[in-house]
Amino acid sequence: MKKLFFAALLSMWAVSAFPCTNLIVGKKASADGSVMCTYNCDSFGFISPLSLSFPGRHEPGEMIALRGFGPQASPRLIAQAPYTYGVVGLMNENQVSIVETTWGGRSELANREGYLDYFTLMDLALQRSTTAREAIAQMHALTQEYGYGSTGESFAVCDPEEAWIMEMIGKGPGRKGSVWVARRVPDDCVSAYANASRIRTFPQTKKVDKKLGFCVVSGDIECMYSADIISFAREQGYYDGPDAEFSFREAYGPMDFGTIRYCEARVWSFYRHHYNTAEIDKYLPYIDGDMSVYDHLPLWIKPDKKVSVRDIMNDMRDHYEGTALDMTADISAGPWASPYRNQPVNYTSSDGTEMFRERPIGCQQSGMTMVCQMRDWLPDAVGGVTYFNMDDASMVAYVPAYCGINRVPDPFRRENNSMNEFSTESAFWMNNFVANMVYPRYSAMIGDLKEAQAELEDFYAKDQEEVEKRAKELTPSDRTEYLTGKTIAYTDMMMKRWDKLAKLLIVKFNDQSIRASQNGEILVGRPGPGFQRPTTPAYSPVFVDAVKAATGNRYVKPQEGRIHER
Repeated sequence: MKKLFFAALLSMWAVSAFPCTNLIVGKKASADGSVMCTYNCDSFGFISPLSLSFPGRHEPGEMIALRGFGPQASPRLIAQAPYTYGVVGLMNENQVSIVETTWGGRSELANREGYLDYFTLMDLALQRSTTAREAIAQMHALTQEYGYGSTGESFAVCDPEEAWIMEMIGKGPGRKGSVWVARRVPDDCVSAYANASRIRTFPQTKKVDKKLGFCVVSGDIECMYSADIISFAREQGYYDGPDAEFSFREAYGPMDFGTIRYCEARVWSFYRHHYNTAEIDKYLPYIDGDMSVYDHLPLWIKPDKKVSVRDIMNDMRDHYEGTALDMTADISAGPWASPYRNQPVNYTSSDGTEMFRERPIGCQQSGMTMVCQMRDWLPDAVGGVTYFNMDDASMVAYVPAYCGINRVPDPFRRENNSMNEFSTESAFWMNNFVANMVYPRYSAMIGDLKEAQAELEDFYAKDQEEVEKRAKELTPSDRTEYLTGKTIAYTDMMMKRWDKLAKLLIVKFNDQSIRASQNGEILVGRPGPGFQRPTTPAYSPVFVDAVKAATGNRYVKPQEGRIHER
């Protein structure tokens, strides 16, 4: 996908087609009444620092320069809004959040002349909206005026009251605008999407809202969509049935085995965490590519119990553990039962058999991960918090960053996170330093990482209770300074703990042995009181059995008094 850089913003997200995962929790489905949405932004060789743009008033006629990726003779100019709101990460000062995942769809609908790639579109909408509905309206208006330059995308558009799923695709070369549909997630439900279009049929109306320029369906089931969503599909030859049976997914983002197994399976696994597993496992044939009984997952489900922010953090670390797709449970997991696999996803055996590997929510190629939490009972500056870090969600601790801050913590700043140079001042590189020690010896080392992860996240959760009580009582300016200081302190604490963890791992697991540790400290390492000799870890039983099956008698010890045949 063509990369575009939004030069006028302090937010400097690198834009490309990244395989990502988003989870959504409605306010009545959450444990505390908050709305939540999440984002794992996954791409090899990708760094995504925490961005910050400030609010501002702008003069009539002021323009913004959009510069494309690669040589470009002149910037593309669009009109600035009279007022823009501050944005931290992907949440603005009004607690409006937008996250995304790319599904591509019909390649002929890409319009490379469109000014707005999906990340620029998200950023502009956040700067110009006070609610999720306003953000959706902005995304429509902007693509109508300037053109949409990306392929098929899904967006979670959320505020403290509502969560929406919006899906969008372009109209092809030389055509401005976009076709899109947005559905409100019921307040008592959770939803998810992962690089696949998920909206199929939707409520419809015959009327177009003249002020907004698109269709709005109100009532118990709320929906918004572009007025030509069906007529354009007919024009392109994608659909010829009755309007009432029109499916956005079938028309614009048709499914195949890869889309189901690598994308829908992530949604399936998330649903298993929050609903009767026997019911969700009925969809396993679909996940395996058999669409004879089920040809889709529910767009949302009502969870068996309320979902906490810690629950959703752990959902972002999922590798199908305990399911039929468990990545730790066969020989491909190696001797240390690792849920991580090399690229590519598809490969071919020596006899020409086409094969694949699983693609879970948690993966090594994440450039950053975030959980956005929006709370209507708190002032916006403290009610909106993004739990953020750089790298694989499974390998990091989520750090609270409030939407009311006025400075990005140094370890999350762009200047401290170079793709080509390791630095102990970089959150990305300290996280990767630890993660890349754990990946090769996963089952041996992951316990120490999870201990450090829980230690930090437990502390943050407890400390936030007092922070938020105090923040409510402060003046707006004092609140900003206070929350900025706490966010910086939380980040510094994470960096120090990860430095300690890195040093522990290299000493504790030196030379393929394991030295005893307690509370993140190595126990006495030489003969004397408290001395414990290093131990050597055992291979996983699955790996041992696979080695025996593959090598026959090569490693079988002979019976007493006999030498086995080689």
